[in-house]
Amino acid sequence: MLINYLMVALGAAFGVLARFSLSNWIKRRWSHDFPLPTFIINVSGSLALGLITGLGIGVHASLLLGTGFMGAYTTFSTFTMESVSLNRRKKKRVFYSYLISSYVLGIAAVFLGTSLGAATRSLLGM
Repeated sequence: MLINYLMVALGAAFGVLARFSLSNWIKRRWSHDFPLPTFIINVSGSLALGLITGLGIGVHASLLLGTGFMGAYTTFSTFTMESVSLNRRKKKRVFYSYLISSYVLGIAAVFLGTSLGAATRSLLGM
């Protein structure tokens, strides 16, 4: 259906703008080797996607927020490029801390988000 494509496209447009804005804002304040902008975006995106999933929202809202917005907001490709770059520059400690913390906190954020979403849904009687 055309509406599904429109929901994804609209969500993606706002998601990429949110990622670009937040990433630039963090970069102006952070000058260390650890890729904090991508880390914050991916962990917060994991939490938000977990929340969206846990809330069990409708199909169109899920396409808009989950597939569109969160798909464009989070970025696995940037995460992997930054990881490879850290490894090539021999920043081993930062490389491993980035890999481990991104995966562990990302997965924990999804668990937390789904739990919060399900609890909210239950409280609201959804």
